[in-house]
Amino acid sequence: MSDTTTGGRIGPRPGLKGRRAWLIVLTGAVMLAFAANSFLARLAFRTTAIDAASYTTVRLVAGALTLALILRLQKAALSPPPSAWPSAVLLFIYAAAFSFAYRDIGTGAGALVLFASAQLVMISYGLHKGERTSLPGMLLACAGMLAFLAPSTSAPPALAAILMAIAGAAWGGFSLLGKAADSPMGMTTASFLWTVPLALALSLVQGSHRNLDWSGAQYAVVSGSITSALGYALWYWVRVRITAISAGAVQLCVPLLSAMLGWIFLGEKLAPERLVSGLAVLSGIAWVTVAARKAGPR
Repeated sequence: MSDTTTGGRIGPRPGLKGRRAWLIVLTGAVMLAFAANSFLARLAFRTTAIDAASYTTVRLVAGALTLALILRLQKAALSPPPSAWPSAVLLFIYAAAFSFAYRDIGTGAGALVLFASAQLVMISYGLHKGERTSLPGMLLACAGMLAFLAPSTSAPPALAAILMAIAGAAWGGFSLLGKAADSPMGMTTASFLWTVPLALALSLVQGSHRNLDWSGAQYAVVSGSITSALGYALWYWVRVRITAISAGAVQLCVPLLSAMLGWIFLGEKLAPERLVSGLAVLSGIAWVTVAARKAGPR
């Protein structure tokens, strides 16, 4: 906070509280957009006949066009780094596995597996690079995930959980590559654009299983252009205005928001034991995130 002197007193700049309130509102909007990605996919597969490959393709094409338009309006040049191709492959794997998983897994459960898998990949990378963190936090997160996925009548289907874990791992790798880019926005736009041929190839492979349901395609367009593309663009703006700890901690609300959306609009519920184990996963990841940021690299 910068100080100003007014009548011998040191106080905050005029309007600072208003700017902070606006930042909180925008951060909440981004987290809701991320949660809405899970909700929209689950909504599409529960209420329409669209297939997973078509949903993936429409979502990625819509995201690519929207991000390209944003860069155009900003008059920014699209000069993708060499890592854009690997980034595009990871983004495609994330989007495809995400869609196929959400045919059979609940909104909140899918978001939890996705989020936990992505965070564990990034935490593991940090440990590999010499960062220190909380071992009890890691054990709590892993134990919570094992309990969440343990076979029972309330457990998510194994194949859907595996696909969502793959999606999370790919998203974690995509996030790490984007973090290292000079222009995350340009990197993300290039990655989306280069996923389009991969997505079209997936749709062709689906052959007779393709079903481009119009209602389902509308959900995919909203997911690709608004809750993904615009959500990412807004997140980059918010991210540089909050601390690293805040950026990691605030994302813990995404699986909870996803579960709430699924409960309110789709009538989905988590069994009590799944809710407890899910909260254990989020608590462990929060513990690890804060400990790693405080300790820093060796």
